[in-house]
Amino acid sequence: MATASATPTAPLLDRLTADPAARDAVRQALDRLDDEDAARGQADLAALLAEVRSDDRWVARARPAFLYVMYALLLWAIPIGLLAAIDPGAAQAIARGMAAYLAALPEPLYALFGTGYLGYTVARSWGKARGAER
Repeated sequence: MATASATPTAPLLDRLTADPAARDAVRQALDRLDDEDAARGQADLAALLAEVRSDDRWVARARPAFLYVMYALLLWAIPIGLLAAIDPGAAQAIARGMAAYLAALPEPLYALFGTGYLGYTVARSWGKARGAER
């Protein structure tokens, strides 16, 4: 655990807080936050290691990141839809910019995404049907 006095904020804290009791209280609060942050980091690391050590080869090695990109693009429609209700001009400008970006991507890249998506889906379904995967 790093104490607040060892952090880069210590000199600022010393200048801003004249009362030693208040300064100590703030340092204790910062220490608690550091401990909580470290605990969250440990939990995240444990989850990551559990995935890596998983017997399921799809979880351990073949997590298809491109699917998450596609999902993000689809979910992006929600805030843009809300923006369109508030400021239609801004939503149209964003849509034009995204359309120009997507139109600039080469066609083989779209084919690669589609092939990867279908390949992953078929392989995963086939493995489940054979009973090889959960």
